[in-house]
Amino acid sequence: MNQGLIPTEAVSKLIQELNKLPGIGPKSAQRLAYHLLRTPEEQTGLLAEALLSVKQKTRLCSTCFNITDSESCSICRSDQRDRSKICVVEQPQDILALEHTGSYRGLYHVLHGAISPTEGIGADDLRIRELLERLQGGSTDEVILATNTNLEGEQTAMYLNKVISPLGIRVTRLARGLPFGTELEYADDVTLTHAIEGRQEF
Repeated sequence: MNQGLIPTEAVSKLIQELNKLPGIGPKSAQRLAYHLLRTPEEQTGLLAEALLSVKQKTRLCSTCFNITDSESCSICRSDQRDRSKICVVEQPQDILALEHTGSYRGLYHVLHGAISPTEGIGADDLRIRELLERLQGGSTDEVILATNTNLEGEQTAMYLNKVISPLGIRVTRLARGLPFGTELEYADDVTLTHAIEGRQEF
């Protein structure tokens, strides 16, 4: 075998770490590692700086738990948003998907996961207590449940409906334009727009 094809310890380590990223298999990790080897040092330095910066300078919004670089995210700070509506999502990237449609102008709340007994994740492991605290203010008329349309997402939505309904707040769910098993961040804009506009009482 050509000795030049055997990765060094440093390259092997890089491949291992890249392989831990979601959606990156062993072959993709190998391609990325060798691509980075060929990239000018200045460019790889910028990538390394960006990776460190995102860990050091980002935090969770104190209100909705979206990712931000200040105390509150830009959506929570905006006076252009409809503060009577809160859309509940599982992950920050779900906000990006919904915002891209331009059809929702309310606020958000990020749970950072979904109820999954098989993985040992219960309601107390999510940002549900903080959501209920937000709802105590009395300014929210509607909570839109935009959890993923899979088993965990459905379980989470059912639990949220059970704890929010007694507060007298309208609880809706995204319309079934989203096929079962779909993750919000991968849905197209048209499907998401129809799902928001056609949301139903839970």
